[in-house]
Amino acid sequence: TTFKLALYNSLAFIKAISNSASFGSSKLLQKIVGMNFGLPFLFFVLLLQLARAAEDPAEEIPAKIEEIFRLPRWADYYNPGRTYYSNPFYRSQYNGQVYVTDGYGQTRLAGSSSSRARALKVETNLPVPHITMCSGSTCGHNAHCTTIGNRPVCSCLKGYTGDALYNCVRAECLDSSECRGHLACKNQRCVDPCQGVCGSNAHCETRNHIPTCTCPPGYTGDPFQHCRHFNPEELCHPSPCGANTNCEVVNNIPTCKCQPGYHGSPIAGCRHECDSDSDCGHHHACIEFRCQNPCAQCGQNAECDLVQNHVPLCKCPRGYFGNPLSSCQPECTQHSDCPQSKPACFYNSCKNPCDGVCGVNANCELRNGITPVCSCPKEMTGDPFTMCRPFTKEDLCQPNPCGANAKCQPGYDRYNKERPVCTCHPGYIGDPITGCIRGECIDDNECPDHQACFEYKCQNPCRGQCGTNAVCNARKHVAVCTCLDGHNGDALSHCYRVEGSEVKVSGAYFCSTC
Repeated sequence: TTFKLALYNSLAFIKAISNSASFGSSKLLQKIVGMNFGLPFLFFVLLLQLARAAEDPAEEIPAKIEEIFRLPRWADYYNPGRTYYSNPFYRSQYNGQVYVTDGYGQTRLAGSSSSRARALKVETNLPVPHITMCSGSTCGHNAHCTTIGNRPVCSCLKGYTGDALYNCVRAECLDSSECRGHLACKNQRCVDPCQGVCGSNAHCETRNHIPTCTCPPGYTGDPFQHCRHFNPEELCHPSPCGANTNCEVVNNIPTCKCQPGYHGSPIAGCRHECDSDSDCGHHHACIEFRCQNPCAQCGQNAECDLVQNHVPLCKCPRGYFGNPLSSCQPECTQHSDCPQSKPACFYNSCKNPCDGVCGVNANCELRNGITPVCSCPKEMTGDPFTMCRPFTKEDLCQPNPCGANAKCQPGYDRYNKERPVCTCHPGYIGDPITGCIRGECIDDNECPDHQACFEYKCQNPCRGQCGTNAVCNARKHVAVCTCLDGHNGDALSHCYRVEGSEVKVSGAYFCSTC
């Protein structure tokens, strides 16, 4: 169908040319379609119509084709929605008016007296196709054409990049979300967004495709312009502190302090604590712009007990004499300054060291004239620093003078004088004065069968138990004595030899009567 339509349009075009006055007489047509040019020209027109039929489906179903000769008013033949004008003339529409371009490249408003071109009128049941400067353009693959300044311009489709006249390929990215976190989409490519963004000496870090510029440690300034070396003293210039303060940099942090004589918030500002006594409490006075204890105005060694109405009450302490507003002198400075009744100089005052030191019924003696020594009198006992009382026998063992695991009982010594007697507890052995330890045994049952418990130790029970010419064997913790072979008698005291008996001597036998 397309081929037939193209052939039909080509023949109609040639016929239109033959009837056109602009091409002269029919002899000219005969020359054009003659042997020299006819077949090539007809073939060219046929190809042109085939191309248009392939591009514009509106020409595939024409209802009627007729010739349009030169007319004074082209607008009479313009029917929006049903009529358009075919090659070789180019038709354009602007603001409801129709423009035609003849074969000589001249464009005129359709219907004007200067329009002298011819065209074919094709009536169809399709809408009027919108023909622009991009009609018939040949942009590359994945590209589209737009009209800019009455010129067709080829550009790649969204998401594609490359040469729009030849071929556009899929872009690496459309937005930064398609790139890695440290990259950003720029000109449809994932690139490092930090390039050329930050200033000199600045550090750039990409977070979520966005470059962030910061000055490195030890630098300050605008990271987008320039970072310079940082001097910590700059933190105090200008000072962030309030009035009457000093600013000092400590560990790279500005620290504000009130100047001497001032108090308050060093951030908001410092002021004098006081300007007169009325600014202070009743027990303080305004001294050097600060509320202080006025007792410092008392004399040397003086005491200040009470302050009334900002005025100190000064007095000399006990043992001192003099003017409390100027100076108080001590009663003594060394022991030799004191009388015999109060021989010791304590805290610049003469005192008896024994006063109130010892307990009830206790005696106090001074050693070296100043050191008190407390003791209970003879026939009395107790704590000389609390109380002394008459002595009793029970006091011999109170406190217990014996060692560990030993008991104390009142007794007598060789001179028949009362003294404490120490003994180890049952089952314990050792020195009761220094300490007793647990014995090896208490009874025979705690020892092996061949031993017996003597003095809380497991020992051989045969020691010295049998008589002469007797032998001892330990059996169940008991020494069993028997007379030697050839002997009779009491094994516990003495065994005598029997006459004529055979006596066994270490590897040999002999007769007692031989």
